Amino acid sequence: MPPPAPQSTAAWSMDELTRRLQETEARLEALESEQSMRIEESSLPTPPVLEPEKLEEKAKATEPAPKKKWFEKYSLRGYTQFRINEQLNLGPNSAPPHHNGDGFVGEDQTFGIRRARLVLFGDVTDHISLYFQPDFASTPPGSPDGNHFAQIRDLYFDLYLDDDKVNRFRVGQSKVPYGWENLQSSQNRLPLDRNDGFNSAVKNERDLGVFYYWTPEYAQEFFKKLSDENLKGSGNYGVFGVGVYAGQGGSLREQNDNLHFVSRLTLPITFCGGQMMELGLQGYTGEYTVLSSPISPLGVGAAVRPLGTLETGKREGIRDERLGGSIIYYPQPFGFQAEWNFGHGPGLNDAQTEVIKRPLSGGYAMAMYRHKTKCRGEFYPFVRWAYYDGGYKSERNAPYVDINEWELGLEWQINKSMEFVSMYTITDRTNTRALGTADTLSYSQFRGDLMRFQFQVNY
Repeated sequence: MPPPAPQSTAAWSMDELTRRLQETEARLEALESEQSMRIEESSLPTPPVLEPEKLEEKAKATEPAPKKKWFEKYSLRGYTQFRINEQLNLGPNSAPPHHNGDGFVGEDQTFGIRRARLVLFGDVTDHISLYFQPDFASTPPGSPDGNHFAQIRDLYFDLYLDDDKVNRFRVGQSKVPYGWENLQSSQNRLPLDRNDGFNSAVKNERDLGVFYYWTPEYAQEFFKKLSDENLKGSGNYGVFGVGVYAGQGGSLREQNDNLHFVSRLTLPITFCGGQMMELGLQGYTGEYTVLSSPISPLGVGAAVRPLGTLETGKREGIRDERLGGSIIYYPQPFGFQAEWNFGHGPGLNDAQTEVIKRPLSGGYAMAMYRHKTKCRGEFYPFVRWAYYDGGYKSERNAPYVDINEWELGLEWQINKSMEFVSMYTITDRTNTRALGTADTLSYSQFRGDLMRFQFQVNY
């Protein structure tokens, strides 16, 4: 019986080869994947080996920053003003020389220290800042010969409600936001004294109170640029401000339980060419208590205290209300300022027997020019006209005054630390001193010319 026929070797070889080929491809894929993982691991950066000194520096860098010591959080700055006033002439039947803004205008006066300010300021926390400014050249009210007493001018805290410092409350004694020139620091102002039309509204420009200020970021940049470029701005008092304050005036005892209410709106503008400008509107209202001193009404008879004052029983005060507008065109290089206000307030009647509510109005207009030199500092020539007709409530008996004044001056900023101002004044203003002698007329007009000089040191 013949042997069985063998199977086809060709068919067997093909199946086997196919299987073996598949196994080989699978092994190749596994090898390629393993090789790729090795290549990726070898391409990773090798962690550097730090020396002991560098390891110590790295550890310090990760530690929290140490808290600042108290003397690292606060700063000091200030300025002092030395003055001399020379009376050039008096008009016919003029009252003795007198100026509400400068006690060194008068008979037998020569050199004087008008201001000696020192400011302590800084951030208590990220949301609380301190500003404390005493003046060491003040004269106590009623002092016949005392001078150079220390007195608080500013002492307040700014409480910021957000990280961007857009919203804040100011608590303490600070400037009342009424009038642009009232808010401008005497360190920056061109004329030696503030205009009576606005300055008669708030004694010392300051009072105890609580104020809210809204200052969006663009306005913060605007006010900062004014300061950085030495354009004599008024500082950051917000685009909108509102508040309540005692009403009697800074560093003066309150005489009634009435609060004054004030609000201010200012619009900062920067034109395409870089020219900067401000428009402002402000107003306040309250009841003001007038202090008195004996006078002889119209210069006839014995000296008596006028009615309508604290000492004659009018403690609740007299309605005090004003509305004012401001326009400030910063000197780049030509500048212009104008402010005007009107309203009603305490004023001595024409018979000089009683303080009553009377109308008032006044303000000023000023033009100036900024001339910068390469090595001789900056020069600011200016001319200002000022007018006020109304009661001067902060003076004894609130005398009703008539002020019409021209000032021509030049400020020379020698450098950042020194300034010199010369100013010629042509004035027709009421002397507001109460004369307590019988048959003596108080509140006559001072008419004359003054030559005034001031040297200021900033530190």
